[in-house]
Amino acid sequence: MLKHISLLCVTSAVAFAEVHPLTLQQAVELALKQNPDLVLARLDQQKAQEAIRVAKDPFVPKVYAGSGLAKPWGYPLSIDGAAPSIIQTRTDMALFNRPKTYELARVREVARGAEIETESKGDQVAYQTAMLFLDAEQLARSKESLQLEVESLQRVASAVRVQVQEGRQLPIENKRVAVDVARAQQRLFGVSDDVDYAEASLAVILGFPAADRVQPAEQERRAFEVPESEQAAVAQALDNNKDIRKLESQLQAKGFEVKEDQAARLPVVDLVAQYALFSKADYEYFFTRFQRNNGELGVGIQIPLLTGSASKGLAAQARTDILELRTQMNQLRNRIQLDTQKSYQDLQKARSAQEVARLDLDYTRDQVSVLLAQLEEGRATQQQVDNARLGEQEKWIAFYDAQHAVENARLDLLRQTGTLLAALR
Repeated sequence: MLKHISLLCVTSAVAFAEVHPLTLQQAVELALKQNPDLVLARLDQQKAQEAIRVAKDPFVPKVYAGSGLAKPWGYPLSIDGAAPSIIQTRTDMALFNRPKTYELARVREVARGAEIETESKGDQVAYQTAMLFLDAEQLARSKESLQLEVESLQRVASAVRVQVQEGRQLPIENKRVAVDVARAQQRLFGVSDDVDYAEASLAVILGFPAADRVQPAEQERRAFEVPESEQAAVAQALDNNKDIRKLESQLQAKGFEVKEDQAARLPVVDLVAQYALFSKADYEYFFTRFQRNNGELGVGIQIPLLTGSASKGLAAQARTDILELRTQMNQLRNRIQLDTQKSYQDLQKARSAQEVARLDLDYTRDQVSVLLAQLEEGRATQQQVDNARLGEQEKWIAFYDAQHAVENARLDLLRQTGTLLAALR
C-alpha cells in the first residue's frame, strides 16, 4: 500500500510540473525578481533600513500621558517624583547627544552596506543564472548532435551487416560497429540526464519548484561586449567592484564607531517638558496655595565625570578593525587585478580555441561535400559518406563546446568588471 501511495505522489508531482521556455534576458529578469537568496538579501536590507528608525528614536519627541485613581490618607504622597494629579503628560527628546548622533550615522552606513550587499547578490544570481542557461543550451545542442551521430552509426551498422552477409567483411566487424553504437547511445543517455538536471537547476535558481523545467528558447543573441584591452578591463573592475565598496562602507561605519566611543565623555542635553492637572481635594489641608494647571519646560544636562575605561577600549578595538579592513582592501585590489587579467587571458585562449574548432569543422564539412560528389559519380561508397558525417557530428560537438567556453569566458570577464547586469539586459 505504501508503495502505491509513493508512486501516486511521484506521478502527481510530475503531472503538475511545468516547462518554462525562456530567453536569457527573461531568465535573468525572473531570477532578479524571485530568486530565494536575493529575496533574503532584500529582507536583510529592509531590516537594516528599519534600524535607522530605531537609531533616530532619541531625537524624536515622545509624549506620555496618564492618570490614576487613589484614595489618599494624610499628606498627598508623591508618585514617581511628581505631585498627585488628575492627568499628567510629559515629553522628552535629545537635543545634543554626540554618541547617539554618531550611532545614527553608523547605522545609516551599515544600511548602505546592506544595499551594496543586495546589489552584489543580484550580480551573483545573474551570473549563476546565465551560466546555467548557457550550460543547458549547450547540452541541448550536444544532445541533438549525438542523436544524429547515433542515427549515422546505426546506418553504418546496417551497411556492415550487409557486407558481412555478402562476405566482403569479417564477422568481427559487426561487433565493432555494435560497440560504437552502444557507446554513442550511452553518451546520448548521459547527456539527456545532464540536460534534465541543468533545466531543473535553472528552474530552482529562478524560484520555481524543483519539479519544473526551464528550457532555453531559441533566439538570435548578439555577443556580449567586453573591454577592448586588458588594462581597460582591470580599470573597470577596480571602479565597479562591489566588494571594495562594501569594505569602504565598513570603514566609514568603523570611523563613526570610533567617534561614538570617544564622544562618551561629552555632555548630553535633553529637552524635558511636563504638564499636570491637579485636583483641589486634599491640597487645601496641606498647601497654602492651589493652582490647577501646572507645567514645566526646560533642558536636562548630564556631564560625564568618570566614564571608566570601556569607551577607550572600544575605540581602540574599532581602530584595530579599521587597520584590518584597510589591509583587506589592499589584498582585494591586488586579487581583483590578477583575477581580471586571468579572465581576459582566458577569453583570448577560448577565442583562439573556437577559431581552431571552426576551421576544423569547415574542413570536415568540405570533406563530406567532396564525398557526396564522389558518391554521385560512383567513386565513393555510402559507408564512406556515413563515416564522414559521423566525423562531422563530432566536429560540431567540439565546436559547440568551444563556443560555450567563449561565452562562459565572456560572462566571467563581465562579472569581474562589474558590467554583467548591463550586458545581460
